[in-house]
Amino acid sequence: MKNKASDNLQDLQYFGEYGGVNPSISDSSTYTFLSAKTMFDTFEGNTEGCYLYTRHSSPSNLYLGEALAALEGTETANVTASGMGAISAVIMQLCDSDDHIVSSRTIYGGTYAFMKNFLKKFNIKTSFVDITKVESVEKAITSKTKMIYCESVSNPLLEIADLEALSKLAKKHGIPLVVDNTFSPLSISPAKLGAEIVIHSLTKFINGTSDCVAGVVCSTTDFCLGLKDVNNGAGMLLGSTLDSLRAASILKNMRTLHIRMKKHSENAQYLAQNFEKDGLRVVYPGLKSHPGHETIKRLMNHEYGYGGLLTIDVGSLENANALMELMQKKKLGYLAVSLGFYKTLFSAPGTSTSSEIPLEEQEEMGLTDGLIRFSIGLDNDIHRTYEIMKECMFELNILNSKASAL
Repeated sequence: MKNKASDNLQDLQYFGEYGGVNPSISDSSTYTFLSAKTMFDTFEGNTEGCYLYTRHSSPSNLYLGEALAALEGTETANVTASGMGAISAVIMQLCDSDDHIVSSRTIYGGTYAFMKNFLKKFNIKTSFVDITKVESVEKAITSKTKMIYCESVSNPLLEIADLEALSKLAKKHGIPLVVDNTFSPLSISPAKLGAEIVIHSLTKFINGTSDCVAGVVCSTTDFCLGLKDVNNGAGMLLGSTLDSLRAASILKNMRTLHIRMKKHSENAQYLAQNFEKDGLRVVYPGLKSHPGHETIKRLMNHEYGYGGLLTIDVGSLENANALMELMQKKKLGYLAVSLGFYKTLFSAPGTSTSSEIPLEEQEEMGLTDGLIRFSIGLDNDIHRTYEIMKECMFELNILNSKASAL
């Protein structure tokens, strides 16, 4: 029987230096060699199991990388000091001056800004397309295109990329499909669907405690070694190194990821279904009304659900801000960016995590100023949460106005 990702994670065992059930933390920036020849060979990348300098590698980072490769089903993985560290390293490794990228138009604002603004310095151009229309993606590909880039579940509109179709298209044109899977760990397995490179911001669901920033690149051994090459590896030379203490902390938190993702999804599904019944404009991949519902049903690992993210459009930024402030006052969660925390986090993405995208482009893609993005927490009694959220909406007359408009 073929192992699932959660089984692969469970089966990983590392004894600590003194027999500890957690691996020992390598709290060193540099390592000792018994011979000068070994140091030279390690610089050249020819010595397995030797450590030189933590920017190259460390035992703690390698343990975490192995766990993340097991999660995504790739040969190996490189961890970085942030999600953007992973994204920028991959792009700079694959692209040279005058190259081209085809990207989803709905992606994290920082990724959008990096592609649209920063890459101009290197004359690297990006075409932003509706990733749900594979024909539009193919039309955008040119002889200079070096990758197709998307998010499994997009930030913040929760659009679903058909990774199987995009993978076939990428292979047809001889370019890699690069997928940011931050919103859907375990729920979607991009590498098994044909993606060559899978990226995560570990800051979010995978770590789950909102106490660190980290990222990862999951791919082939050749690609990950290329990122660490001392002469031209973008991961090495851009210097986005994850601290060993943080790597050890994330590794421990990963042990509960399968439990947390099920609960995040269960709670989000409950709220989405009930608020849709109440007449609110809810977007959640687990709803039949979601345009990508059938696509994600075909691609997903069903036991982990449709994820912990949903959006509700409350009509205006004024409504959104007032509702979020009231929900925070009622202790439902925090008015904060990011996601994957045990408490619910909510923000208006048009003025926060997607603010890098110009207003006219936000409007074109359907990102309204009344949209609230919710990262649903691990609440034990989700019906109680729903009732309090409803009270907040009634207090602001949001539900009443929606009902009168029906």
